[in-house]
Amino acid sequence: MKRKADEKGMKDEATDRRFATTLARGLSVLRAFRPSDDGLGNAEISERTGIPKSTVSRLTFTLQALGYLNHARRNDRYRPGPALIALGNMASASITFVDLSAPLMQRLADETGTLCLLLVRDARKMLIVKTWRPRSVASLWLEVGHRLPFNGSSSGHAFLATLSEGNLDSVVAEVQGDRGLTPDRAVAVRQDAQQQLLSSGFVIADPAEYFAANIHAVAVPFHSRDLSESVIFTCGALPEMLSVERMRTEVGPKLHATVQELERIMGQGSAPANRDL
Repeated sequence: MKRKADEKGMKDEATDRRFATTLARGLSVLRAFRPSDDGLGNAEISERTGIPKSTVSRLTFTLQALGYLNHARRNDRYRPGPALIALGNMASASITFVDLSAPLMQRLADETGTLCLLLVRDARKMLIVKTWRPRSVASLWLEVGHRLPFNGSSSGHAFLATLSEGNLDSVVAEVQGDRGLTPDRAVAVRQDAQQQLLSSGFVIADPAEYFAANIHAVAVPFHSRDLSESVIFTCGALPEMLSVERMRTEVGPKLHATVQELERIMGQGSAPANRDL
């Protein structure tokens, strides 16, 4: 089912003559990897991406030759390579708010005892690209590279709140019903999240609808001049550490104030709740 959906999405995009299908497939291979993986074989990559195994084998060979994948020995599994580290460092250095946000988010993590996250849209999911762990907590569950659904996560709901009607339609089409994100559901989520941003400055997804029962989270969008879409700052923890009441009265307001402080440092206004307004 997933393979057919991914192939359909690729064909739809390929109708634009500017679209480089081979490049898109190569990037899909790189995005197939998860932090918990101990390497992937061509068959697993094919299953995750919907790309035929014969094509995957050519792509992984090319990506290995260019340093984007490692393949230590014959029959070993592919792993992300050193060229990806260089790309990541270059991207991080070119986006100014990432370094500026680090001390602010680390302070917030320590004050609230929550895991603070920075997420961006990555096709059909929200991708964690930065984490700040509270020094008083030994370990928490989410790592850089994890992907969260749009439907049923505070981060996803906050992101949907920032989209215009046209962009919302595009995201819903790309998500292809993941976790029940139908067009009607997306509109309802966006409206609720926009109201939360207008009334309190942060978004909390209903825990009854959350994608994971052992996570509570509150989210605030941030729109950088460096990017075409908003990114999302989030604080999360186990429900026993982060009740809904605590999110509403303490952690949410502190996260909102921290993002506002970053906006002042950057000399810019808040992320719009809806660009149609």
